[in-house]
Amino acid sequence: MMARSSSRGPWRGLVATVAALLTVGVLAACDALLDVTPGDRIDAEFMEDPANADLLITSMIADFECALGQFIVAGGHVGDELWDGQLGAASWPYDRRSFTEDGGDYAYQTCSSATQRFGLYQPLQTARYQADVAASVLSAANDEEVPGNRLEMLATAYAHSGYALLLMGESMCSIAIDVGPEIPSQQVFALAEEKFTAALNGSPTTAIRNMALVGRARARLNMGDGAGAVQDAQQVPAGFVHYAEHSAASDRSANMVYRHNVQYGMSSVEDDFHDLEWKGVPDPRVDVTDQLSLTPADDLTPYWTQNKYPGRDSPIPIARYEEAQLIIAEVQGGQTAVDIINALHTAAGLPAYDPATDGPVADHVIQERMRELFLEGQHLYTHNRLNIPITPAAGTPYQETGSKGGLYGDMICFPLPLLEKDNNPNIP
Repeated sequence: MMARSSSRGPWRGLVATVAALLTVGVLAACDALLDVTPGDRIDAEFMEDPANADLLITSMIADFECALGQFIVAGGHVGDELWDGQLGAASWPYDRRSFTEDGGDYAYQTCSSATQRFGLYQPLQTARYQADVAASVLSAANDEEVPGNRLEMLATAYAHSGYALLLMGESMCSIAIDVGPEIPSQQVFALAEEKFTAALNGSPTTAIRNMALVGRARARLNMGDGAGAVQDAQQVPAGFVHYAEHSAASDRSANMVYRHNVQYGMSSVEDDFHDLEWKGVPDPRVDVTDQLSLTPADDLTPYWTQNKYPGRDSPIPIARYEEAQLIIAEVQGGQTAVDIINALHTAAGLPAYDPATDGPVADHVIQERMRELFLEGQHLYTHNRLNIPITPAAGTPYQETGSKGGLYGDMICFPLPLLEKDNNPNIP
């Protein structure tokens, strides 16, 4: 994690500056400045007190749930689930796939950013860091020091750290952890696998156990360990789903996909997801609405809204049975995949899939992932992992008939930003 992402880092820099000025007498009469406690900072001693473990876990989950929404919207733009619908140019590079290591919104914006701006690196790093702090505190404590079930909270911290790492591995080309060296995505997946294993080796609730199993299966699939992925996925029971919960109380706690696409009209659903059917039957898993005469904020882009998340308080799936089944279908193929696809079709009220007439099984599994996991943060890395080209191709004029300029880039993962490199002495 970058040095300046620490909850104490920016304030520590300010204190150092003030102290230097005091040394030369410039602020000799202002000693009281150093006694001010900033309202958005928490003493390290508070975070390290096992008596506050329940609050640490609650805060960590809130940070992760916010980061997940940012991840879905960011990946949705790059991976062609969403179109940018903003008039301002700050977020066009998501849709245009043209971010560079210089940074921009993906590197700088946080969960407290304005609605039309969304980050990626800092929100996920914050969630990962908070989870690791909670795990460290709980590991060092004994049961008597922690109100509540210490081992259950520890497993929860490990599982959420694993997911934060998993999402960074799927979206970033590389990352750094706590001012450590730069590491590529495959190594990030290995670290995520370790966190999920730690969660499973503890005393998780059934929900956290299944969450960790789906997460580890996904990490293993990303690393090419099909057998390990299937072994985990087969243990996930039918009907399981673990949600990121959201609240209408504030923009920070609200469902980011709903806010961005529906409430504020900052994005539109891409045309690949318009009016999807299977053998003439509308697919309810990709429920979208053409807003006809309405346009999003740029007054230019055709405006389609998703109905999967109908409100600010709509929960978002983090891990679920259907994802586990699709992992099995992809790895094993054949009749196993056909049976899984048709079970999903039956649940959605769709006609059956027949490989003899409806195309190859492997191709249809990809289609099922696209539809079943719509706007759940899976589509971009499915493209990357399976080498599926994202269109339009690099070099194509970006919205050439409208007011937005430039060319589509070839970015398929977000580069490690200079924000990290400039603050990290372990990166050349």
